[in-house]
Amino acid sequence: MKNSFYKKSVQILVLCNNCDYFSAAIHRYMIKYLKLPFAFDVNKLQEETSQLLSEKWALHYNSRDFEGDWEALPLRSVNGDINNILALDGNNNFADTPFMAHVPYTRQVIDHIQCPKMSVRLLNLKKGAVVHAHSDHDLYYEEGEVRLHIPVFTNEMIEFYLDEERVMMKEGECWYLNLAMMHRLHNKSASDRVHLVIDCKVNDWLKEQFNGSAVMIRKEVPDFAKPNQDAATQKNIIEQLRSLNTESASKIADDMEAALM
Repeated sequence: MKNSFYKKSVQILVLCNNCDYFSAAIHRYMIKYLKLPFAFDVNKLQEETSQLLSEKWALHYNSRDFEGDWEALPLRSVNGDINNILALDGNNNFADTPFMAHVPYTRQVIDHIQCPKMSVRLLNLKKGAVVHAHSDHDLYYEEGEVRLHIPVFTNEMIEFYLDEERVMMKEGECWYLNLAMMHRLHNKSASDRVHLVIDCKVNDWLKEQFNGSAVMIRKEVPDFAKPNQDAATQKNIIEQLRSLNTESASKIADDMEAALM
């Protein structure tokens, strides 16, 4: 079972109707997104990525989730296979592909992330393409694995929504997104959108970065709002919390309602 890393929790006491003791219910928070305090050289990233555009990119394997062209080029893959763009491998047999040798600055960027790497890919959402709402189960910080996005080519006409909240990511920035939440994407521009996408495991270094004072953009939501709970279930929990008529329970209910909006 994966470890859980929760920053904070709020404890509420629930008085049982048919017993004379209190039971404790723990309400935790999880990170929805944050921008890490790294700024990479956009020109170098774009120059190296442009050199790879003539290579054979593979269509993304989640063919049911998109319309148009969504392509991937693996820089690190299972057994270093240039034809394997799968993000997951139960045995964690990841290795650099030959493409990595052609992008020395990009490799420096990847090495700056000092935690165990799994898949590393360049993902290209071509102009006009749409990625429909979907979720990537268990791929979030609190479950021990993260996906980091570094935009290489992007613009303001590209719309990315995480749990129906638009997130604007600029070129050269480094973002963590809780992709276990529903997310969708539409490239409404006349240009391709290319991100460097790094999947890695949470370690002490990454926890220090996520919780450091240099992080200026960070949003947390109650884990009652995890994607495996639909809106109806969450509303039922909110109603039960309201019925407790306590300050702590009301605060949690308020947070959950805000997350649903």
